[in-house]
Amino acid sequence: MIAPIVRDKAQLRDIVTPWKRAGEVVGVVPTMGALHDGHLSLVAAAKAVCDRVIVTIFVNPKQFNNPEDLANYPRTEEADARKLERFGVDAIWVPDGDQMYPEGFATTVSVSGVTDCLCGTTRPGHFEGVATVVAKLFLQTQADKAFFGEKDYQQLQVVTRMAADLDIPIQVIGCPTIREEDGLAMSSRNLLLSDRARVYASVLYEVMEDTAEALRGGATMSDVLPDALARLNKAGFTEVDYLELRAADGLDELERADVSSRLFAAAWLAGVRLIDNIAV
Repeated sequence: MIAPIVRDKAQLRDIVTPWKRAGEVVGVVPTMGALHDGHLSLVAAAKAVCDRVIVTIFVNPKQFNNPEDLANYPRTEEADARKLERFGVDAIWVPDGDQMYPEGFATTVSVSGVTDCLCGTTRPGHFEGVATVVAKLFLQTQADKAFFGEKDYQQLQVVTRMAADLDIPIQVIGCPTIREEDGLAMSSRNLLLSDRARVYASVLYEVMEDTAEALRGGATMSDVLPDALARLNKAGFTEVDYLELRAADGLDELERADVSSRLFAAAWLAGVRLIDNIAV
């Protein structure tokens, strides 16, 4: 059964209110569409622990720095709805821009600390856009649980902090990164890679795995970074925004993996920005 596609806030409220009155647990999976198996794993996780599940699809203009990037972002609503059919989700919330940001909209949600590094510095304003739209989605859906992939680990930290600070009564749940057979983290942006670029994209994960293994063995970032960057350059990556070791809690930069930590990367291949992170 294809879930109803809801485009109006009042209609969404009419659907959700009886669920809440009945004491049902509502889960939400926020997405920008172009759904892949990574998204679908979040839907499966939500279905396993929630009575009702809402998947949201909204390409949020406020989290894009580049108008061309926004224009090129894949939009596949009909195919997305078909992919969700087998999961039996209860609603697909697909608002347009006027529903999310009506005339006169003047509020921005900003989270400090965990946004002061990584994508927060290379994409100014990005996380303000993320925090603002996710806060609205949480409130619109009245969900009890929200499901996000660890591939966007910094985003996961941001929305968790935002919900806690604003006393939004929701549990934010992080789910493991889903990868292609060659290790490339699944992402809607992978659709933008040419066939040739897709062959080399997996080098990012290979380099990260090797770097993480060296760090686990006691190496420092200063020891391993030059070789890692050289390998990415050789594979055709034209720019590396960052390749950094950060504390898993708080995202402080580290030289050694002497606390619970993760290795983060963002790099450009054939005009497409790929991000990834792995536990060290």
